[in-house]
Amino acid sequence: MRWFAIGLLLALAVAGLGPYRELLVDPQALVAGLNGLGPWRVVAFLAVHMLAAALALPGAVVAIAGGAVFGTLWGTLWSVLGATLGATVAFGLARLWGLPSSRRYQRPLAWLNRRLQAQAFWCVLTLRLAPISPFSLMNLLLGLTSVRFVPYLGGTMLGIVPGTLAYSWLGAAGSTALSSGAVLPLAGALSLLALLSALPIVLGRPKANCPTD
Repeated sequence: MRWFAIGLLLALAVAGLGPYRELLVDPQALVAGLNGLGPWRVVAFLAVHMLAAALALPGAVVAIAGGAVFGTLWGTLWSVLGATLGATVAFGLARLWGLPSSRRYQRPLAWLNRRLQAQAFWCVLTLRLAPISPFSLMNLLLGLTSVRFVPYLGGTMLGIVPGTLAYSWLGAAGSTALSSGAVLPLAGALSLLALLSALPIVLGRPKANCPTD
């Protein structure tokens, strides 16, 4: 019943977005919408990013739009803040409503819990750095574990910086390429994204930082 109520609330929230849902999946529409808000665009951008992270919507689209609107540096800063806020909301919901019922599923979660007990911060950081880790799913999954909030928050905030920087740079470089024809920054942003895809191999497998026992 509890999960049904949560699902219903999330479904109503998504449905309530109505015509604004396009902003969360189309970076060009989001850029146009943000540019029309003047001094309120930072607040609106944080709200959109937080909503996307909390509702498991594509955060990369929002980060790309942030780079196009605010530039690489400020786009990265606002995206990291917005995504972290959304991750905190999702973690809190999972912890508040999901943790008691998840005790029935302790065996599937035991593998992750063992790794989080010894080096929680480094485990969360490693999971966030790996591009193959779905951001929104990890928010909920970690909320169902015994990880404490502070290591979760720190590992999340630092771990999403490289990927957010790459997407923000891609948005800023794409905007520059469209306006001036300069493609070198765009090539640099795409190269960084390719490098990040190999990051888990460079850093080693997650178990290097997460003890197995």
